[in-house]
Amino acid sequence: MLKSLTLIAALAAGPALATGLDITVEGEANGVVHIDLFEDVAPGHVEQITKLAAEGAYDNVVFHRVIDGFMAQTGDVQYGKMGAPDFSMQMAGRGGSHYPDLKAEFSDQSFDEGVVGMARSSNPNSANAQFFIMFAPAPHLNGQYTVVGKVTSGMDVVHAIKKGTGPNGAVIGQPDVMTSVKVTD
Repeated sequence: MLKSLTLIAALAAGPALATGLDITVEGEANGVVHIDLFEDVAPGHVEQITKLAAEGAYDNVVFHRVIDGFMAQTGDVQYGKMGAPDFSMQMAGRGGSHYPDLKAEFSDQSFDEGVVGMARSSNPNSANAQFFIMFAPAPHLNGQYTVVGKVTSGMDVVHAIKKGTGPNGAVIGQPDVMTSVKVTD
């Protein structure tokens, strides 16, 4: 009887909802990228990203660093938000959000194509708002950066994002933009 009640309660609760992001990209790339977020791997980082997305902080933020064959970086809500008073392509990549930096949540997740990681400085506990999406596997990042999710649809859009130049992948001219970032269940 107790087992039956436990099963009924579990079924009534329904499936656990997976949090994600739908990112609408415009520029050289156009379309929607869906990311499943890994709450069980990086709960603090996922909480911060979803708060920022729900507040609209990521809307109109540019992809400021894009290295062909490696990754596309975005999420600088301080200097990378087109139309905002502090917007600057030269400063994009140096800013964060009004929330505190996060303690690293390193895991055994591999940095494969489509994996989303948190950008940080040389301090492992400095991730804040910026994130990057992998174009290809980069095992040298494993265990060095926090993995927060993976693209489950729209990798064609990710691969079409305007590439930067030079070893740092700085985007010159008109960058691609996340025009809308919405939290999904």
